[in-house]
Amino acid sequence: MKFVVTAGPTREPIDPVRFISNRSSGKMGYAIAAAALELNDQVILISGPVALAVPAGAKLIRVITSDEMHDAVQEAVRDCDVLVMCAAVSDYKPARIAEQKLKKGDEKFSLELVPARDILKSLPLSRNFFVVGFAAETKELEAHARAKLATKNCDMIVANDLSDPKIGIESDENAVTIFSRNGETEKISRTSKKIIGQQLVKIIRANAKKVLTKNF
Repeated sequence: MKFVVTAGPTREPIDPVRFISNRSSGKMGYAIAAAALELNDQVILISGPVALAVPAGAKLIRVITSDEMHDAVQEAVRDCDVLVMCAAVSDYKPARIAEQKLKKGDEKFSLELVPARDILKSLPLSRNFFVVGFAAETKELEAHARAKLATKNCDMIVANDLSDPKIGIESDENAVTIFSRNGETEKISRTSKKIIGQQLVKIIRANAKKVLTKNF
């Protein structure tokens, strides 16, 4: 199979020095890419800024902003079987980017933000590739994940609970719940992201083969 996997955070510049970002380490996305390669799948890894070694055999595309991530995904899915949107893409970005460094003052400072591109929603409704989204939530995990599954037109959502500070973001471990469009739910208990990546890829491959019309 041909996988496209996104990983890591995006950075939305405020000025030449500062940016808005998040705590995503990219470890989960890189683990998924490595697991797919272990099964001899082809992998394009679209990565935001991270400090991780690239899995051997992956084609790496480095991006920084949400717009760059959007454009890279749109190009890569033209020839893929599975898209795994594991990256923590910024929800908002500054309305304007200052050309020079903003100097500190004594007055309050307000930063106007506008919505960043929604990459999942930008995908074509009619397609021949399997789409896996991710939902990182601090409350009402199942409700938010199921809503995202419907509104983002995904085939599958992988949700993880951020209320436990010992797993998930920046950690080497995770625990996830998988929600599929057919109504099935599956849980992977707390373990290393490497093992979760391996289990996820097997689940994704099995479900993709059921949905897609291609012969593998």
